[in-house]
Amino acid sequence: MNIEQARYNMVEQQIRTWDVLNQDVLDLLFRLHREDFVPELRRAMAFVDMEIPLGHGQAMWTPKLEARIIQELVIRPTDRVLEIGTGSGYLTALLAADSAEVVSVDIVPEFTASATQTLRAHGIHNVSLHTGDAARDWPDDAGFDVIVLTGSTPLLSDAFRRRLKVGGRMFAIVGEAPVMQAQLITCTAPGATRSVVLFETCVAPLLNAPHPVAFVF
Repeated sequence: MNIEQARYNMVEQQIRTWDVLNQDVLDLLFRLHREDFVPELRRAMAFVDMEIPLGHGQAMWTPKLEARIIQELVIRPTDRVLEIGTGSGYLTALLAADSAEVVSVDIVPEFTASATQTLRAHGIHNVSLHTGDAARDWPDDAGFDVIVLTGSTPLLSDAFRRRLKVGGRMFAIVGEAPVMQAQLITCTAPGATRSVVLFETCVAPLLNAPHPVAFVF
């Protein structure tokens, strides 16, 4: 397989056609080699428009979804980022490329360990990785400019909204299968946010994600 041709085809045929047109984002996808973050046995699938299984019921998002999110969040060099769900560490690396710091949390210890090695191998040092259950919150009094939930959640915890600094942006996929909404949530003032639905999709839920209270009559 011609890897560089496959990467070019991924960007031109999958990602550009999904309204990802920011040249800085596209350049980043050429610089940061996705195949290095894919499980070895599935390396040939690195540029395919599909979710790649990681084990533990989790999967890498499609390339176009990863790219779209980076474009929508408009990450700045001073931003402090919280990522819920490290997975392979590829999205972590994309988030780290233009931010000051990324705090990434995963409930699966194997993901944390593997991503730590891969990120270090790529010289990415502005990331701190933690193993823990952060589906409802990750206590941090300093707050964040960007928050990304890499799994869906039937109910978005208000705790994440409170972690956003004013001007901060959060990406979350909210709802239950078969239809979920990808939302961009912006903190407009202390305690106030606005939400925009970007598109509909369906991805695996975060482990232990909160659910709406069910009423029983």
